[in-house]
Amino acid sequence: MRLTRYTDYALRTLIYLGVHEPRQSSIAEIARAYGISENHLTKVVHQLGRLGLIRTIRGRGGGLRLARPPAEIVVGAVVRQTEEDLALVECFGGGACAITPSCRLKRALGEALAAFLEVLDGVTLADLVEGPVRTDLARLLDIPGPSPSPAPSPAPGLPPGAAPAVP
Repeated sequence: MRLTRYTDYALRTLIYLGVHEPRQSSIAEIARAYGISENHLTKVVHQLGRLGLIRTIRGRGGGLRLARPPAEIVVGAVVRQTEEDLALVECFGGGACAITPSCRLKRALGEALAAFLEVLDGVTLADLVEGPVRTDLARLLDIPGPSPSPAPSPAPGLPPGAAPAVP
């Protein structure tokens, strides 16, 4: 399975924004960090905005931010939404093949694709950017002093910063 450059850039953009949270970023910053084309990245960012994954703010002081918490962005869903065609072989897309009536390869490849996506469905953006890896990613992407990973939400009914009673 090989993902398109488009999907790769979409995932990298989300990773950058996840590391850079809660601050805004620009397309130029992200393109520079990864050494990729701003023009191509602009198309990717536009789609991520339409999908509700990032928020784009125009004008002076504008920029990009995640539209949802990293834990709510599922990598498998992003791949499905950004890949034009997940057909691994021609017959997946309805193409003709001389051995289709007796072919077992199509089923095996279909199961492999389903397993691939199932693994990615178990991975969120938070899994990719939170914890100790955040500092490493910030250094590699030349992001100055990333904000620490957000603190876990308090238990229901407790005010922020309060610790639950220990029995």
